[in-house]
Amino acid sequence: MSEVSQDMQIWVDADACPAVIRDILVRAAERVQVALILVANQPIATPPSRLIRSVRVGAGFDVADQYIIGQVAPGDLVITADIPLAAAVVERGAQALSPRGEPFTAETVRERLSLRDFMAELRDSGVQTGGPAPLSARDRQAFANQLDRLLAARR
Repeated sequence: MSEVSQDMQIWVDADACPAVIRDILVRAAERVQVALILVANQPIATPPSRLIRSVRVGAGFDVADQYIIGQVAPGDLVITADIPLAAAVVERGAQALSPRGEPFTAETVRERLSLRDFMAELRDSGVQTGGPAPLSARDRQAFANQLDRLLAARR
């Protein structure tokens, strides 16, 4: 077995991460020998592996996010749909990727924060905005492709 990559860890905001995305991440972590840490406020089952672990944090608003922000290092990758978390980790020099395969950059995360705030204002004023569409096969493929690109660039 090859050596575990020490230059990067993959952090997952696992409370809302779809199981199919976690499965893709597990296979990728094993394939490229990179640490994968699933952070949630509930128990998350992980396969037996020296590369993969879960961290259970206390219940509460943004507790998992704050844990990830406190642990992430430049060069790490964070998987999250949470835009404020993505903004914080990008600011710390890490990369962020949504479960739909959308990379967050300093530029795009600002745009997404503005849109998120606008939608929150609409909801607060009583407008029904709906939620995100269910994760599609196309979304899963986009995620897997973007993850492969990011991991290949690290080698």
